[in-house]
Parts: sequence; C-alpha cells; structure tokens
Amino acid sequence: MSAKPRVKVPKTAAAGDIITIKTLVKHTMESGQRKDKEGNVIPRKIINKFACEFNGNPVFSADIDPAVASNPYFEFKARVSESGTFKFSWTDDDGTVIDTEKKIEVS
Repeated sequence: MSAKPRVKVPKTAAAGDIITIKTLVKHTMESGQRKDKEGNVIPRKIINKFACEFNGNPVFSADIDPAVASNPYFEFKARVSESGTFKFSWTDDDGTVIDTEKKIEVS
C-alpha cells in the first residue's frame, strides 16, 4: 500500500485572512474486523493521527479511530498573518509517518 497525500492550500492570501485547507490521504484504513477470502482476519492498519502545523506552530490535529472510511479527508480553516509553510502529517498504526508541505505567500 502506498499512501499518497493531497493537500489544497491557497498560494497567496492577505495578512489576517482566514483560509480553507483541504487534505486527503490515500489509505485503506483496514479496521481489523474484516476477513479475507480464506477466512483470515485482515490485520488492522489505520492512520490514527493527523496534524497540521504552520511555521512550527500547531494549527489543527485529530485522533482517528477505525470507524473512519478509507482515504481520510479533512477540511479546516486557519488564519494567516505571515508567509510560511504548512506541514501536514498522518501517522499510521505501525509508526509510519506520511507528510507533505505547502507554502503560502502572505502580503
């Protein structure tokens, strides 16, 4: 399985603007409840934590439970007062971290 993040952040904004951020990561989010064709339990493998930082400061985070559908999507708002970089990270059960960054120019 190859998790691939997609993030939408405006490229520019005015100081003090509230922007909308959209994130989606491709992930099966296997709950550990289902069985394969042979009747074996498919092991649990979910993303259990999502976090967003801007210039090193926390903006948004969420703990994720097995009931979340595959390809978790988050949409949230943030106020920007300076140019910088948003860092997004998704943490899997096995400790794998999927991350990406997006820059924004604030005038």
